[in-house]
Amino acid sequence: MPALYVREQGAVLRRVGERLVVTKGEEVLEDVPIIHVDQVVVMGNVQLTTPAVALLMQREIDVVFLSSRGRFRGRLMATGSKFARLRHAQLRMLDDGERVMGVARAVVEGKLRNQRALLQAQGNHREVQRALDAIEAARCQARRAATLDTLRGHEGAASAAYFRALRTLIPQEWGFVRRIYHPPPDPVNALLSLGYTLLLKDATAAVQLVGLDPYLGFFHALDYGRPSLALDLIEPFRPTVDGLVLDLIRRGAVRQRDFSSKKRGDKVSVLLSEKALRGYLEAYERMMDERVLYSPTGERTTRRRCIELQTREMAQVVLGKRRRFTPFTLEV
Repeated sequence: MPALYVREQGAVLRRVGERLVVTKGEEVLEDVPIIHVDQVVVMGNVQLTTPAVALLMQREIDVVFLSSRGRFRGRLMATGSKFARLRHAQLRMLDDGERVMGVARAVVEGKLRNQRALLQAQGNHREVQRALDAIEAARCQARRAATLDTLRGHEGAASAAYFRALRTLIPQEWGFVRRIYHPPPDPVNALLSLGYTLLLKDATAAVQLVGLDPYLGFFHALDYGRPSLALDLIEPFRPTVDGLVLDLIRRGAVRQRDFSSKKRGDKVSVLLSEKALRGYLEAYERMMDERVLYSPTGERTTRRRCIELQTREMAQVVLGKRRRFTPFTLEV
């Protein structure tokens, strides 16, 4: 059990010996040995007892806090980074424009290659072919980009074409027109946003495990509260979430009746029902536990482990032990 999700509202996570026990009233919802847990994801109104927190911190188990609908809130950390030399090298690298561009180009290359791979697996109708051509053109331009802004422009153009093609693969009644980030106005955007949030929490955990600073990235602009490096690392993995969403919709594993609308100011957001959310989280975990080819080394391992390996490779680049960053790519 890499991740223990605690999402029952009003539940309490307790320590009982060397076990984590989730209760609500007199009912035991989960009872798991601590050695089987790599991460705890707390969703919404859930309490953690002080002994449970102490055990989790002692074992250095990542604890992530999300809203009841999957919005990231924060995480529990025992201490700051112990990897002073690595953090110092990361800071210094940010002042080396050539090295920053090298990593940023690789991140974009990995994402665009994986977008193409996902679309190629869907058939060869006109809108998909148009997107494949646009993404390939953007890849060629991205390799020659001289500035981060130019590179981001090429990536944005490719993603716009990609989502136009993705729209044609989803039944019209789902109401997906284009990618809108926050708040998600339709069920497909809600599923995409939730999946990307889960990817981000896994990437942030990997970054902290390796010792890098999640806020000091290379492709994404630096800004207050933005985990730029973690966002860099998930870019090549985003199409895996897109594929998961397509699969769930096509199999009928999620249906339109699983969603409800909620008005926030002058905007309307779409929320997933509790039952559908549980199914989505289980599907995400199965996807992350699936063994795939890790292209940089040729080994087969889980997708979650691939994120960690990518992070370790990034650390090697930061320390100058590797000349270039090789992004994760999907099997075609």
